[in-house]
Amino acid sequence: MSRGFKDRLTYKATPMQVSVPASAANLGPGFDALGLALELRDIYVAQILDEEIFDVDVTGEGADEVKKDGKHLVVKAMMTGFEFMGGKPRGIALRALNNIPHGRGLGSSAAAIVGGLSLSRSLVLSGNNLMNDDDLISLATDLEGHPDNVSAAALGGATISWMEDRVGVATGCATKFTVDQSIRALVLMPSTQLSTGKARKMLPENVPHKDAAINAGRSALLVHALSIHPELLFAATEDHLHQQYRREGMPRSVDLVNKLRGAGVAAMISGAGPSVLVLHTGSSAEHDDIVRTAGEHFTPLDLEVSALGAQISNV
Repeated sequence: MSRGFKDRLTYKATPMQVSVPASAANLGPGFDALGLALELRDIYVAQILDEEIFDVDVTGEGADEVKKDGKHLVVKAMMTGFEFMGGKPRGIALRALNNIPHGRGLGSSAAAIVGGLSLSRSLVLSGNNLMNDDDLISLATDLEGHPDNVSAAALGGATISWMEDRVGVATGCATKFTVDQSIRALVLMPSTQLSTGKARKMLPENVPHKDAAINAGRSALLVHALSIHPELLFAATEDHLHQQYRREGMPRSVDLVNKLRGAGVAAMISGAGPSVLVLHTGSSAEHDDIVRTAGEHFTPLDLEVSALGAQISNV
């Protein structure tokens, strides 16, 4: 702790646990605006330490690829949360069980960020008063760079996110709406990875006005389709803004989206990819047809929409 820094927080002595859902962003036309929480969860347990140490242990997805010190993304998010509330603990012990695949467009970094921020306020007495949900989403957006995944991970269900100017500062904001209970998610996951940063570099500086207008209409329709009229999902998930521009980075995925949509299936790239997301209310036979169409290069994951976002509990 630096000299002159006054820690105003009272920390809990006992560990806390958070589970955070995976998320799919964009959902076709809703670029950087729409998100959907999926019932596949990372689980993090953290405790405040008196020693100046970051004791980090990770198992599961990407365990050999992530930092196991103060640079771990959950720890970084926790420290951001503590500093926002007015404190800085000496040390942190973190145990992470990663179930969300990394680099597949399923919100693994958003889960880590939301998990870390949620843990920080849960480990502080009156933490919910010092950091409310709006604060959490704003901080998470700053760390992630865009609000769509973090909003879904924090709030659950389907979310609409936007950036708002508040006293000259761009702030991430979000609201949640309920998804029709008949809607299911099928994720078709390739073995390859693609970073969000690399995927974003493939996008052009400008797009035709016609394409932007189509996406605006489809995004509005998608909120309606997700909430009360799932029979409109196919039309509502049409995209002209980002998916085709990213084909070079994930040709098999974009080709699969095109093939499935040619058959009338509401398929799209999940977030920055390369996983393909299908939203459906179909029979098991239709589901199996989609999996067969994907072929050997994709692993299917059947996921429920998660009505709940990050969930804190005592250990």
